[in-house]
Amino acid sequence: MTLKKIKILLDNEVICRNNRLEISLDKPDPLLIAKEHNDETIALICALFAYGNAKLIVKFLQSLDFSLLEASDEVIRNELSTHYYRFQNAQDIATLFIALKRVKTMDSIENIFYAGYKKEEDILEGLWKFIDTLKSVISYESRGYDFLVGSVPKKLSSMGTYKRYMMYLRWMVRKDELDLGLWSKIDKKELILPLDTHTFQVSQRLGLLKRKTYDMKAAIEITKKLSHFDRSDPIKYDFALYRLGQEKLA
Repeated sequence: MTLKKIKILLDNEVICRNNRLEISLDKPDPLLIAKEHNDETIALICALFAYGNAKLIVKFLQSLDFSLLEASDEVIRNELSTHYYRFQNAQDIATLFIALKRVKTMDSIENIFYAGYKKEEDILEGLWKFIDTLKSVISYESRGYDFLVGSVPKKLSSMGTYKRYMMYLRWMVRKDELDLGLWSKIDKKELILPLDTHTFQVSQRLGLLKRKTYDMKAAIEITKKLSHFDRSDPIKYDFALYRLGQEKLA
């Protein structure tokens, strides 16, 4: 398939998928819960738990009381004492709530990201700044928690896709029928594709991605390719690519 035909396919998919019916309990997605609350902190929780089966993700997120982000540490721990999700136990989940509650007293998540981003308009520098900040507000380590919040990598060559954070940034920065557009300080042209197994495989099948390794370099490669289709908003194709893979249409 030529690049021109691929662009036509993806542009049509973007138009088709850009409606609120595309995300529902019948087509579950953590963005469904994020849109209900329209809040940057709650949306981040939704994004960080966005791994595994979509129905189970939504079910877990629906079980959370997000008003706990305003509660005392003790109340948070008590109320979340029976919650768990895959790699995260109750202590991991409570710690995330407490950490994000403390971050909220410091500054908005957008401003923290922007402090790292603004020097070179680099989305990854913004992410490293936020992860450092999130880890600085509470002293806690576990396999589940470390998987959830991530870490600052030592070099690009060993870097994963940071898919959940990249997806969160898409939600926050872009604004359409799907994405929330709650932020205004970061340019959507700087976003990186939230590469998951569906978008990775579809991009390879369409000839948009040559790299065989599932990592950040692959995410950057496909983002650059998509920028040929729309330089100002390459990540608008993310959800279309995801659905094409998930529904086995490409």
